[in-house]
Amino acid sequence: MIKSIFSLLLIILSIGSFAQTNYDVVVYGGTPGGVIAAVAAAREGANVLLIEQTKHVGGLNTSGIGTAESEHMIEETISSLPLEFYSRMSRFYGKSKTEFYFESHVAEKTFLDLLSEAKVKVVYEAFVTKVNKKGTAIQSIVLTNGQTVAGNVFLDTSYEGDLMARAGVSYTYGRESKEQYNESLAGIRFIDEPIEASPYDDSGKLLPGFTERSEFTEGQADKRVMNYNFRVMMSSNPDHVAFPKPDKYEPKRFVLLSRLLKNKPETKFRDIIDMYSWTYPKGKYETNNKQKSVISLGHFGGNVEYPDADYKKRQTIYDDHKNWTLGLLYFLANDPAVPKALHDEVNLYGLTADEFKDNGNFPYYLYVREARRMKGSLVQTQKDILEERTKPDAICLGSHWIDSHHVQRVAVSKTQFVNEGRIWEPISKPYEFSYRAITPKQEECSNLLVPVCLSVSHVAFCSARVECTWMQLGNSAGIAAAMASKQKIAVQNVKADLLQQKLAEKGVIFSITHQAWNGEKDIKK
Repeated sequence: MIKSIFSLLLIILSIGSFAQTNYDVVVYGGTPGGVIAAVAAAREGANVLLIEQTKHVGGLNTSGIGTAESEHMIEETISSLPLEFYSRMSRFYGKSKTEFYFESHVAEKTFLDLLSEAKVKVVYEAFVTKVNKKGTAIQSIVLTNGQTVAGNVFLDTSYEGDLMARAGVSYTYGRESKEQYNESLAGIRFIDEPIEASPYDDSGKLLPGFTERSEFTEGQADKRVMNYNFRVMMSSNPDHVAFPKPDKYEPKRFVLLSRLLKNKPETKFRDIIDMYSWTYPKGKYETNNKQKSVISLGHFGGNVEYPDADYKKRQTIYDDHKNWTLGLLYFLANDPAVPKALHDEVNLYGLTADEFKDNGNFPYYLYVREARRMKGSLVQTQKDILEERTKPDAICLGSHWIDSHHVQRVAVSKTQFVNEGRIWEPISKPYEFSYRAITPKQEECSNLLVPVCLSVSHVAFCSARVECTWMQLGNSAGIAAAMASKQKIAVQNVKADLLQQKLAEKGVIFSITHQAWNGEKDIKK
């Protein structure tokens, strides 16, 4: 009898745990933009749920990117809640002035503090599987954990735009042609000098990750996106963790590296991997793909299917990138083909011991630089960054340079290849983001905001795609979502002047003529 009662109680508790729950605002994706959006909405009095797909909030800022990237933008455009985030971390480090460099574990603690103080509920390790709509409005979403979540307004702040796509909102990915939006920086771009390294194997077959030059024309459209890599945190301190052998180690993947080291035995570790010390503690380094290296952390060709892939395929791609990353580092530290000087240099380093402790000291997030992009009623493009910089319904500012990492590696001869797709275009003045850039077409969805996979061209995305800008967009989106929920109106019907009034009250800078720099301050060169 007691056993039967206990079983009944378990069933009741289970039903209660996964029953439909209603929120004013539901934020899907615990990226920096998502955390800020959730906190901003909660501070406006909304009952908010944040749904994160991993075990940790904070996206790339808690997975190895320890900068606001303010070195290529105007710091004064960072305002309101995002500025508070950086200021809190600066105080943690004992700094009286706000700085824009930090460690991943400090960023995570700061994000969690903000969420806790705002009483935002967080659900971890959950993905959207189904979107239930009535007319143009999302009624609820079903998650992989079995929970159904209902809300008045939803935000998709994931890097991939999965909620947006499942809600029936138009989107794209890849690169538009130069002609589509009359953008000089668009499409296929062959601007880099050829690299002296054969893209073919010993039998004359094209190596994995390479394409043929004959397939492409300058400026044409293309469905590929910027290459992905992990932002591994390294340490040269005595407590560093030796680079582990990956689950699937394939030395033959690194034939380009073997050839490089044979031809140039004087190669240094930093010739292969970019390492940044920023203001990290001594001996701690953030890493990145090295743009002009023969081989580096970027796994070219490995992400081609990622933007529109299902979750299973995405996990396979994630695992493949992880095996590539750890395999490269393990090869450099252990393979007999590595010259002794380089071998000894590499083994001075390892994974940093104080980050990602529950994940083998390896970052939680893959650096998905670009995936889907919404196609809203307004698509902001290159001209909106460089020429038509003001918007009547402006909600925040952008000022980062137009920055696209390479997209693919293209064989141009039997002995050379080029890295294709780079954009590195300085901009000297800030520009305004329109509220319409984060709102879907109303006939597609009337209660969804998309501040990360926003409605911009590839070229414009290359300026928007930094975490501090996504946080700015998320902050304004969270406030707009709370307004729409409270007024029980479609997000498209939020009045721009009232939204701007509220943003101004919260300290958001959304005008390029703001007195913070009198509209004349240039970006640091």
